[in-house]
Amino acid sequence: MRCTLGWVAAAVLAISPLSGMRAAAQAAERVSVDAQAATTPFPHFWEQMFGSGRAILALRADYRSDMQTVKDATDFKAVRAHGILDRGVGMYDPDRQTKNPGLAAQAANDASVYNFFYVDEIYDGLLAEHVRPYVELSFMPPKMAADPNETQTFWYHPVVSPPKDMATWDAMIKALAAHLVQRYGIDEVATWKFEVWNEPNLDFWGGKPKQASYFELYDHTARDLKSVSVRLQVGGPSTAQAAWVTPFLEHTHAAHVPVDFVSTHVYGNDTAPNVLHTNENVPRELMVYRAVKMVHDEIARSATPKLPLILSEYNASYANEPNVTDSVFMGPWLANTIRLCDGMTEAMSLWTFSDVFEEQGVVRTPFYGGFGLVAAEGIPKPALNAFRMLHKLGDARIAVNSESALATKTSDGGLAIALWDYAPPTGDGATYTMPKVPAGPAKTFDLELKHVTPDASVEVLRVDPDHGNVLKLYDAMGRPPGDMMPDQVARLRAAGAMDPPERMKLQDGRLTLTVPAHGLAVVLVGR
Repeated sequence: MRCTLGWVAAAVLAISPLSGMRAAAQAAERVSVDAQAATTPFPHFWEQMFGSGRAILALRADYRSDMQTVKDATDFKAVRAHGILDRGVGMYDPDRQTKNPGLAAQAANDASVYNFFYVDEIYDGLLAEHVRPYVELSFMPPKMAADPNETQTFWYHPVVSPPKDMATWDAMIKALAAHLVQRYGIDEVATWKFEVWNEPNLDFWGGKPKQASYFELYDHTARDLKSVSVRLQVGGPSTAQAAWVTPFLEHTHAAHVPVDFVSTHVYGNDTAPNVLHTNENVPRELMVYRAVKMVHDEIARSATPKLPLILSEYNASYANEPNVTDSVFMGPWLANTIRLCDGMTEAMSLWTFSDVFEEQGVVRTPFYGGFGLVAAEGIPKPALNAFRMLHKLGDARIAVNSESALATKTSDGGLAIALWDYAPPTGDGATYTMPKVPAGPAKTFDLELKHVTPDASVEVLRVDPDHGNVLKLYDAMGRPPGDMMPDQVARLRAAGAMDPPERMKLQDGRLTLTVPAHGLAVVLVGR
């Protein structure tokens, strides 16, 4: 992920209490949904995978607790983390060789420079929760690096140097792959994905020239993995800002290098000059879609047009913007991004599922604009509630006449419809200030449902400034600092929970619903 703006001290988070004022609703938008209309497949590509803090954090109890919380909400299948090769995981150390104590006699040259103890604990822990590793092969073990002092600026200073020699790298990748296959079985490991490095077009890769040296690293790594088993899946280029995809595919095709998927990253506040190479002013709510479409089309034009696209990092912001990632803004932003990206990517991995995260250092306050769905101390953010609600959508999409709605058919024959009122984030980005007035006018939806029971029961789930929004209580508490008392944490956890659904009935197949700015609602209609 990108370097961020840094921590926001609690002392500068001056806020004004929510006044309760509401802007007048816009003219009602009629949304017509026919339960017998043709559908298109709607696999839940937005909740298949999440990013996380560096791999070693998976040994922490709070990491695993947050993972279970998000698993319960989304049933996600895979997690991506930086740094499985980092010094802290301890996999490679030629000066501290290990022997197998189970062998009574072992020749000195049988000792291994690899220690998989933490690797196994990390992956065993994920698999115990029915979450598979998406293995980002990074960063360089210091004792393998050409320059162990060439580090990135994260708090834990990952080494971004190329290896001293490729033969040593090759041996390590083969040893890791062989160990994983031996421990978990090829049928299991063949379902994992191995991604070569992280954002080599930025300061996470020290090779020179960047692109050519990364392609060399990719070539070796892909062939190393396939030498262990052709069933292992490998991909890249794992770039920031949707970069290098066309040259990467041209290179791999020309050099006959294996590639099973394409991966890249983009954030809502990336800019058009950096991503699209245009001078447009692309708003935050469209940037991820525009980048995904660009890369989808690049793959389609390539010599390997059927390769799946995995957006292995994305979020509404790459910076610490509390008024974005901590706030109810995320509900409509996520829903609209899902609406637009449907059909163009196999998986989109939100960065991240949890704020058990150390790239800028140890957490100082629970709401600093972290990327996660769960804040420090296990406090749910509004974004977690948005994911809970969007999980209710069915897997068959019905076309609707609205840019603020998603309509789906559920497996039991009912309907699940998401409605939202997108508005840009409030505040200055670096701090979170509860607005004195709403971010915009409320939106009223006049739902017209065809081929349903005219008086069918309805449940409405909401996340908005007054529902499922822990920041409302946090502000009322005076925004206490990170070292909160247990009773404060308990209150915030309760305040961050989903509100109970509103129970309604259709009237002659119709329902009128008002959604405030920054609000998301999911309407569940029985058969």
